Amino acid sequence: MAQQIVDYDPNWPRDFECEAQRLSRALGMLAARIEHIGSTSVPGLPAKPIIDIQITLQDETAVQQCRLIVLEQGYTEAIAPVHFFHQPAAWPHSHHVHIREDGSFEARRRREFRDWLRKHPRDRDAYGTLKRKLAESADLQRLEERVRYSHAKGAFVREIERLAGLGGSTSQA
Repeated sequence: MAQQIVDYDPNWPRDFECEAQRLSRALGMLAARIEHIGSTSVPGLPAKPIIDIQITLQDETAVQQCRLIVLEQGYTEAIAPVHFFHQPAAWPHSHHVHIREDGSFEARRRREFRDWLRKHPRDRDAYGTLKRKLAESADLQRLEERVRYSHAKGAFVREIERLAGLGGSTSQA
């Protein structure tokens, strides 16, 4: 099956940096920060080989302007099951971009989940094992199975969020 979970690739941080620099040049001062989030941002964690990028904006009113710039940079907008941008237009994707307001719970949640897994190898490894197990029975080529895979990680994600002091989240990683 295509685009399943693969071993950590030490090139992922470089791939992120290249794309982050390109987006930064296009966005100028609009972005408060551009961060590598998601499983490819955690050294040693197996992942779908998709670079997740979080663009945080100082001002919620800049979302539309940022959206247009991201689209101009060759990304495609997806609304369901969650709102994000992806590249290329067809699956499998190589990059996902998430636009969030700086200081928002969702921006903080993604950052702190990543940071927890970076600092806690036992939890990182348990998450990697869970991801591989769930992916064994899923065809991640199909959208509905990617959604099911994401939801199946929910209890683990919520527990890490609780440990990280984020409690109360019902989102998926």
